[in-house]
Amino acid sequence: MGNVNTSSSAEAISSAALSPQALAERILVIRGQRVLLDADLAQLYEVETRVFNQAVKRNLKRFPADFMFQLDEEEFNNLISQTVTSSWGGRRKLPLAFTEHGAIMAASVLNSDRAVEMSVYVVRAFVQLRELLSSHKALADKLSELERRVTHHDNSLAEVINAIRALMVQPKPANRPIGFTADLDDKQRK
Repeated sequence: MGNVNTSSSAEAISSAALSPQALAERILVIRGQRVLLDADLAQLYEVETRVFNQAVKRNLKRFPADFMFQLDEEEFNNLISQTVTSSWGGRRKLPLAFTEHGAIMAASVLNSDRAVEMSVYVVRAFVQLRELLSSHKALADKLSELERRVTHHDNSLAEVINAIRALMVQPKPANRPIGFTADLDDKQRK
């Protein structure tokens, strides 16, 4: 797999910049789920990623598949391509991804005051992201409704324009024969 450094993403979370917004920016969508990576949680809980992962592995029963999963090679390579990495070293194992529930459960396996304190930030970050996504969905729904109305109005307007064009067309003159042949024939017979 090579040496890949994803710890730069964990370093982005500092104690000074700790806020639900900053943490929400670290939340990724992988396999259709919003997750935090093990390195980000370790940084947040102020432990080494290695120590964090050891605590998780000692308590695997607390982390069912909907709480935590390990990224596969393709997901990891995709993640690497999206982040700036150091060329001198980095991860040698595929990272673990924790859903909201998994991130909270991780605080309980670490059993430290810092972990409990930071779990509150994790909850707030996920809630804030959920609210943001729901507001985007509401906006998308409104745009869809507006598009439907505009399409309906466009169709109605097209009908009006076609009706006006039909009224503007001058009727073609009737093809009447030139001359007096029809009238002469009638008068001569009388």
